[in-house]
Parts: sequence; structure tokens; C-alpha cells
Amino acid sequence: MSTPILTTRFWQGRRVFMTGHTGFKGSWLSAWLLDMGAELRGFALAPVADGLPEGYQSFFDEMQLASRMEHQVGDIRDGAALKAAIHAFQPEIIIHMAAQPLVRLSYVEPVETYATNVMGTVHLLEACRNLASLRSVVVVSSDKCYENREQIWGYRETDAMGGHDPYSNSKGCTELVTSSYRNSFFPVDRLDDHGVVITSGRAGNVIGGGDWSVDRLIPDAMRALIAEEMLTIRKPDAVRPWQHVLEPLSGYLRLAEHAYSSPELCAKGWNFGPSDDMNLRVADVIGGLADDIGDRFQWQVITSDADPHEATLLKLDCTAARQHLHWYPQFNASDMLTMTANWYKATSPEQRRSIVAEQISVMSNRVCAA
Repeated sequence: MSTPILTTRFWQGRRVFMTGHTGFKGSWLSAWLLDMGAELRGFALAPVADGLPEGYQSFFDEMQLASRMEHQVGDIRDGAALKAAIHAFQPEIIIHMAAQPLVRLSYVEPVETYATNVMGTVHLLEACRNLASLRSVVVVSSDKCYENREQIWGYRETDAMGGHDPYSNSKGCTELVTSSYRNSFFPVDRLDDHGVVITSGRAGNVIGGGDWSVDRLIPDAMRALIAEEMLTIRKPDAVRPWQHVLEPLSGYLRLAEHAYSSPELCAKGWNFGPSDDMNLRVADVIGGLADDIGDRFQWQVITSDADPHEATLLKLDCTAARQHLHWYPQFNASDMLTMTANWYKATSPEQRRSIVAEQISVMSNRVCAA
């Protein structure tokens, strides 16, 4: 068993406000927080029902999360509605996960991408001001926030923000906004005055059961499998820091909890990425998934000069999280792919919910103390 980094009793009855709770990562985190006994309120767009194979619901709906938490449909681009929801709930912890998360969509909808990812974060942090109940805020960002130089070593938290495409650049802007609000309104040296610790978490490509997002590798693969179609991939040699969805979520929870005891340490940005052997080519991920799914799964490579720019190499240096937060990845590549495949191979919502509960339990047993 790994050294515990979370404390279950800390989360029991804790008032947590989450944006983006209906999304893939948000639904997984909601399920985990509810299992630990948190009092949870979510603010997000309605769960996406488009693009789902027959017989499936959105992950949020399939997990029946709306009946277990305070679920509010809303748009973080509406600053007044977001502030009203936060102040009505009086949370102790806010986890900001709402975002437009797709690189290719950001080329089609750049204005909406910036409005959601940048101004949505401004609205969130503005709502945190003069909120007496609040103690800890985690802004969820992305490994793509860094200025990508296609370097072979991992990016550290002190590296420059940047981003070639609108999505990546919006995440760099998100980090700059977060830093500015922290320095201007929530500085650690005035913690006695405002009482709030602002942190951010940066993670790479996550996979796991329940993801049906359009234009993502695993969901595209599973849709092709169910439809008995050939999967096409664009850049089989692109290297990404793959990890199971529960890995970065444990990092976000670690930041939120540890901010209570070590505010000076936590009040900055943190990388939560896999070990070096999990920086895998797209082709390796597809091949490993095919081994778990079976021989019905087939794929081919199709490239086009018209494809928008996407980084081919991106790694995170997570030394800081390992040394200072004692956070370590818990699953290897085989675990990650098998856990993901098991969810998609399940034949009923009941089985899939059971698999999620079991996987959360495995992670909790590894990283949580009573």
C-alpha cells in the first residue's frame, strides 16, 4: 500500500462546490467525493447526450449522480449565475473543472473556447472574493498550458505558459489568470485576512470508463468498435503522458486537502502526470487497448495536410508533486488499459457502475487514510 495522501474523514460532510461536474473527469470526481461523504454541489452544462452509442447514457446520468448531490445546470460564462450559485451554497472547497476541453474544436470555436476557459475562470475566481466560508480553491488546467517546444524532457511548473492552438493558449491564459488573482487578492502572506488558498493542477491525457467525448482517442475507438467500423487515427507517433482518470483526481484532492495544513506550499501550480514509462505513443495505446478488447478491434492511419496543428511530443516533470506532496501514480500502463477496457466491455449500466465503484475503492485503499 502506498503512503496515504488523503484522509477520508477530512472529506466527510465537507461542503464542496464543483464546476464541470457533468463532464467525464467531473463525474468521476463527483462519484469519489460522494463515496467519501462530501456534501457536493455541482454547476455545469447539462450532460451531453449526443454521440452516444445505442444503449448508453452520459457517464454522469449512468452513474445516477444527480440523485446523490445538488446538481445545477448552468454556464460559467454567466458570471452572475455562477456567483449566485456559489454564494448560496457557501462552500469550503471549490474545484473548478468546467472547460472547453478539445484542441480541434478550439479551431472551430475559438471565441467560445476563450470565453469558457479564460473568462469562465475569471468569473469563478471573482466569485471567490469576500466568501467567508471558503478555504481552498483548485483550478484544473492542462499540460497543454505550457509553451510547447517539442522538447524531450518534461515541462516544469516554472516553465513559460504558451500554447499554439486556441485551446492550449486558453489554458496558458487560465494559469496566468489564476496566478494574477492569487497574487492580487489571495496572497499567502495575507492569509489571515482572506483565508483562501488558490492552487492549480495540470494533467495530461486521461483515459477511463465513461468517456464518450467526440474527437478523443479512446471514445472514438469504442464508437468504431460498437459500430463495427474501422477506427482512423491521425498521428500514431505522437507521444502523450497517458494516465487513468483517477490519477490526476487524487492530485487535485491532495491539493484541496493539503492547503488547509500547508497553505504556503500549495498556493501555486502543480503537475500531475504519469511516470516516464507511461509517456506512450498513440499507436501503443491503441495496440494495448486492442489486446484487452479482442480481435474485433481494428484501426488504420489516415493523415491529411489539412489537419490543424497538434503537438507531437509533450511530457510533464512531476518532481515537485512527488517530493513535496508525496503524490505518485498508482497504476501502470497495463492497469490503465485494462481498467478502461473493463468498463467498456461491461454489458449493463449496473455492471458499469459496479466497476466504477470497485476502481474508486482500489484507488482509495492506496491513497486514503481513515
